[in-house]
Amino acid sequence: MTGIERTEADDSALLEGHGGDLAVAVARAHGVTTMFTLSGAHVFPLYDAAVGGRERPEPPPLRLVDVRNEPTAVFAAEAVGKLTRTPGLAVVTAGPGVTNAVSAVTQARLAGSPLVLLGGRAPTHRFGAGSLQELDHPPLLAPVTKLARTVGTVDAIAPAVDDAFRLAGARHRGPVFLDVAMDQLYSRATSVIPEVAPSGIEQPDADAVADIAALLATAERPVLVLGSDVWLDGAEVAARALAEELAIPVVTNGMGRGVLPAGHPLLVSRARAMAFGRCDVAVVVGAPLDFRLGYGVFGGKDGAPVAKVVHVVDAPEQVAQHVPVELSVAGDLRVSLAALALAWEQLLRRPRWSEWAGDLREATQVASARASAVLGADTDPIHPARIYGELLPLLADDAVVIGDGGDFVSFAGKYVEPAQPGCWLDPGPFGCLGAGLGAAIGARLVRPSAQVVLLLGDGAAGMSLLDVDTLVRHRLPVVMVVGNNGCWGLEKHPMRMLYGYDVATDLRPGTPYDEIVRALGGAGEVVRRPEAIGPALRRAFDAQVPYLVNILTDPEIPYPRSTFGV
Repeated sequence: MTGIERTEADDSALLEGHGGDLAVAVARAHGVTTMFTLSGAHVFPLYDAAVGGRERPEPPPLRLVDVRNEPTAVFAAEAVGKLTRTPGLAVVTAGPGVTNAVSAVTQARLAGSPLVLLGGRAPTHRFGAGSLQELDHPPLLAPVTKLARTVGTVDAIAPAVDDAFRLAGARHRGPVFLDVAMDQLYSRATSVIPEVAPSGIEQPDADAVADIAALLATAERPVLVLGSDVWLDGAEVAARALAEELAIPVVTNGMGRGVLPAGHPLLVSRARAMAFGRCDVAVVVGAPLDFRLGYGVFGGKDGAPVAKVVHVVDAPEQVAQHVPVELSVAGDLRVSLAALALAWEQLLRRPRWSEWAGDLREATQVASARASAVLGADTDPIHPARIYGELLPLLADDAVVIGDGGDFVSFAGKYVEPAQPGCWLDPGPFGCLGAGLGAAIGARLVRPSAQVVLLLGDGAAGMSLLDVDTLVRHRLPVVMVVGNNGCWGLEKHPMRMLYGYDVATDLRPGTPYDEIVRALGGAGEVVRRPEAIGPALRRAFDAQVPYLVNILTDPEIPYPRSTFGV
């Protein structure tokens, strides 16, 4: 990277360099510190810029983390975007590099994760002649990104990358894809590297906020649902303040977990069936009304009428269209929630829902007591919930817990309640298995002093475990826990229910995933007895290397789910 100088008119910088220099300079201006990639010649200039060229300064302009499979690079960048709330950066080569990344990009799109993906592209002068890995990528990526486009010339790279980061980080957040022809990326130009200004605040409609407060004043059994966008929009403090001001029962979802910490008297996630089934007003903040929330249908159980639904979102296009909502408001969630708290304070009549909240607290306590039985189950084979009974006491308040699996991780969703927001990662509504190793790589870099715990079903482990090699090469210690039941549990039991038999759902029983990790340079062990789980987990946390605890669980115990997402 060469030739940087400041302009006199503003604090923007002029930079002379190749296309990789220009792209990396803009990414750094947007706060990027790490580039995730899998090596490909189409994008060599981006690597050259990331490491600082032949001079190789220390520290380099960006940390370069190379992985073993392109989806891992994108999943890692997505995790960085989720945890830092600013776009992560992944770089992939042309053709199969881009196509391999599509599922991971789609996950980011459906989860609202800020992400920029830069792809290589066959040379302009050869395009259409059948050069290596030639493909017109943007039409493929357009349906699953906020924007997908080709940057046509080297002097357009800096403004295009700047636009990409701004768009990816703007409400409603999501991925942006750019590809750059190889000849243009290797070419040189002088470009302005713009100064990055803070993003604007989208103000909510004041009348709509007042209407929501008035509707809540008529409620007898309200519930407040806090989703991932509460965290991503930096509204976790405002959300907790609102919940406590109203004394309203709260259910958390996705990265909304931890906004109210485990044990908070208003947190009733363990009584969500009762809360959702009997409420008369549901205020859903920062979450889509998808299958995880009954497609937006609340109430109607135990003689209760169908509830009125309020949807509070960060952007107008996020308001649910598939189900009627009583009221909605769109805008900066911090401002919206603070405005709702103020509107509530100004009401002459402010009901207190102590009886309703007490009923839900009692149901939560009953559920917790019931959970203690399975969390301490002493069965042989091991009950999957017992793993969480042993894990929970070992988790620090700032531990980052990552779920990658079906039934095994569903138990985690039931029993793991973070102590802080921003400490839970899962694939979101797309349900993409194989995301965990990438998320663990990103989380370890973003939270270097925190515990990072990756929960893997054995099916998910088979999709990404080779990237333990990436953890080892880049010295990224992660605790991995595999719930190894030798089957695709999320499919096996429903197929039995539907057909009376199952097929294509069995894996090899007792596969030694710990040996795979050891072969890749990490450490690990297998656990066959419940009393051995705790000591094995403690060894994993103490090891300070990538360590996998391979726990053989009972394949006949399904997660007791009420929905299959269809």
